[in-house]
Amino acid sequence: MIPSLPRPAIQRFGLAAFVLGFFVFLFVPLLVVAVFAFNNAEHPTPPWMGFTLDWFLAQSDARTGLLFDAELLQSMAVSTWVALWVTVLSVGVGTCNAFLLERFEFPGKGLIAVLSMLPLVIPGVILGISILAFASRIANFADDTWGLELEFLRPGLPLVVLGQFSYIVTIATLTVSASLRRFDRTLEEAALNLGASRAAVLWTVTLPYLRPSMIGAAAMAFLMSFENFNTTLMLVGSDSPLTILMYSRMREGATPVLNAVSLFLMVASAVLALLLLRGSGQSRQAAGP
Repeated sequence: MIPSLPRPAIQRFGLAAFVLGFFVFLFVPLLVVAVFAFNNAEHPTPPWMGFTLDWFLAQSDARTGLLFDAELLQSMAVSTWVALWVTVLSVGVGTCNAFLLERFEFPGKGLIAVLSMLPLVIPGVILGISILAFASRIANFADDTWGLELEFLRPGLPLVVLGQFSYIVTIATLTVSASLRRFDRTLEEAALNLGASRAAVLWTVTLPYLRPSMIGAAAMAFLMSFENFNTTLMLVGSDSPLTILMYSRMREGATPVLNAVSLFLMVASAVLALLLLRGSGQSRQAAGP
């Protein structure tokens, strides 16, 4: 092995400073939010007034902790419900899109591939307004023409799911497509030559290989849906997801209970990421080389 050439001291210093500055910028705000979730004050900002668990456990007229804040818990449940539906739809449709774009040739394939990427470059607010206007026109037309009341096209959770799905499915498609592009199709041909049906080959050969990328796509879809604000704000009805409720409370005057929510979400996201990484590693080992 050829040893690497020594780098000048100023280059080493610059690289170390860049890495340090990057991690400071990334983690210090999160650390501040986490620390002040335990601040014995009425505001989620300095100065430090002492340690307390009230913003997690309190249940009184003066303070209500996260575990007893029914409105916050309900909004977390709403966000989870929406994220689960968006994840299932995005991974399912995204996997089908990946097979369509990677395995088939048809007129206009390039144009369809480009058009499917457009939701990624459209601002979330514009996307939400467009979906709301389009869905409302269809609902009004059905009501005026046939007397049908299509509630799922009115502002509410079904429309939030459709709005988030419209761009998150693109990310799932790209993730699965990248894995499918690297797949050795001779494995499928060998299984077919041995007498396996196409459905059996898909279920026992192709999908096990794609499982890690599908798990990664599911993780990204869930987290992106859970934290989405711009598109959700345009489409939400009476049931507020967590991001919308937190925004409303910030406008009214925040308390450290929002820090407690943020800390809980940071810990939950970290645990989910570790579990998914472990599951992805086990899936790769099971799929073989």
